Amino acid sequence: MTGKLADKVALVTGGSAGIGLGIAKRLAEEGARVFITGRRAAELDKAVAAIGGNAAAVRGDVSNLADLDRIFADIGAQAGRIDVLVANAGFYEFGALGEITEEHFDKTFNTNVRGLLFTVQKALPLLGKGSSVILTGSMVSIKGFTACSVYNASKAAVRSFARTWIVDLKGRDIRVNVLSPGYTDTPGVAQFMTDDVKAAAAASVPLGRLGIPDDLGKAAVFLASDDSAYVSGIELFVDGGVAQI
Repeated sequence: MTGKLADKVALVTGGSAGIGLGIAKRLAEEGARVFITGRRAAELDKAVAAIGGNAAAVRGDVSNLADLDRIFADIGAQAGRIDVLVANAGFYEFGALGEITEEHFDKTFNTNVRGLLFTVQKALPLLGKGSSVILTGSMVSIKGFTACSVYNASKAAVRSFARTWIVDLKGRDIRVNVLSPGYTDTPGVAQFMTDDVKAAAAASVPLGRLGIPDDLGKAAVFLASDDSAYVSGIELFVDGGVAQI
């Protein structure tokens, strides 16, 4: 296999749809052996077929620590290591201040913060010298949007993790970076953005369009490969410039 990630082993959590699938496809195209996780078997099967190449799925929920243990045991048995870890699994829903419930808070933080933290921590025994950890953040880590305070705070926590973990991992030669999308046209977005809302969002973007999952996939290849060998601790915005204005 040739490519920038030839002979690399990659795991993309939440890789069965949307941004995660876009990233998994690009990693596979660059030669990586790709594992994806998700909660629904049917979606995982479709995603593996779409990714092609040397792809495989391990069903599990990153907010469940027993599932994480099983996922890493399975990958360890099959591949022996992880060279590229993309902690992408996430949860999103609206919740305006004054109406936020414990359920909303717990669902958001259990996946976006707790699940991401333990995904990386439990992966550490499989991450060797030169590994790349990519955390999926969001432009909302630095921007405020109405009725999104819990989600926004969860992504700000992801940004903070990267800054601290590069210090915690000093001496292990493991890079940690955040990949933060802006408005991205995915199946999930269609649940809460009408065509009119999409058009308005695109009009606010300096590049004049919504992103697509492949935009994130291309950026993930950069962060996963030796092209970014001296890049660690950054937040790379893939947002058409909207977070910068």
